[in-house]
Amino acid sequence: MGLLDGLMGHASKISTDEVATEFAPALAADERVEHAYRLIRDLFVFTDRRLILIDKQGMTGSKVELMSIPYRSIVRFSVEAAGHLDLDAELSLWLAGTPEPLKRTFSRNLSIYEVQAVLASYLGR
Repeated sequence: MGLLDGLMGHASKISTDEVATEFAPALAADERVEHAYRLIRDLFVFTDRRLILIDKQGMTGSKVELMSIPYRSIVRFSVEAAGHLDLDAELSLWLAGTPEPLKRTFSRNLSIYEVQAVLASYLGR
């Protein structure tokens, strides 16, 4: 991830091994991290069971909030790919019981279609 992407708040793909090691205590015994994206210090993690949004808070990032979203609670989603003049792509998730979508921005260097394919594969089960 480039510094400019980080400062602008765009997510970029990161190593799943790094995430699995750092957050091993938060994962079930046989749960696998399959895709992970960093947004400055925060993480957007797809496992084989759920989506985990990790929000590192404070100056040092030592306070961490983990939001676990089971794939079955995702009612629908949309992706907006970066166009010729757009600098970013966007993912919107509608969760059961919430009227407004949860939105995340990804850099144009990342294929938003890859993220869409991951979601589609889990929601189709």
